[in-house]
Amino acid sequence: MLKSLFSSSIRADVLSLLLNSPDEQFYIREVATLLRKNPSGIKRELDNLEKMGIVTSERIVNLRYFQANKESPLFSELKNLITKSLGLPGALKAVLRASGANTAFLYGPYAEGDDVDAVDLFVIGASSSLTKELKDLEKRFDQKINCIMMEEEEYRLKKKKGDSGLKKLLSGKRITLIGRP
Repeated sequence: MLKSLFSSSIRADVLSLLLNSPDEQFYIREVATLLRKNPSGIKRELDNLEKMGIVTSERIVNLRYFQANKESPLFSELKNLITKSLGLPGALKAVLRASGANTAFLYGPYAEGDDVDAVDLFVIGASSSLTKELKDLEKRFDQKINCIMMEEEEYRLKKKKGDSGLKKLLSGKRITLIGRP
């Protein structure tokens, strides 16, 4: 079972996305877009995970939606394993992709390599559901997440005007999670 569970990087990415967003449902092309992978590979891995009982699917109209199977006896252990192996940045990537964020990065002392109790996160273009997901990650990692969220248009306007706060933030060391600032 373990050999078949971790046999591909696509499967690991799919597991990461679904286990970090267990209440969300995703259709194949959506997962492929979020993970930037080939839809046929995504479909194959989702089908395999469903056969193992780790993922469930539901057909709504003409789309098949997949979701982590919270009833699976492996659910909590796999979720913990994924969380531990990816660390906070990996868990943030999965949550940010699911939120529809265009760009996100960590900055401040954490990005500088300091051991801190709080991380600073800058996000462009995420949905409002991100706040709840970040609270869940704070509990899971026992680490405060200070988040600045901006809409794409507001970000472009501030950057164009040379906003000093934004300029300072962008000039410092950062860990890019998704997109390019």
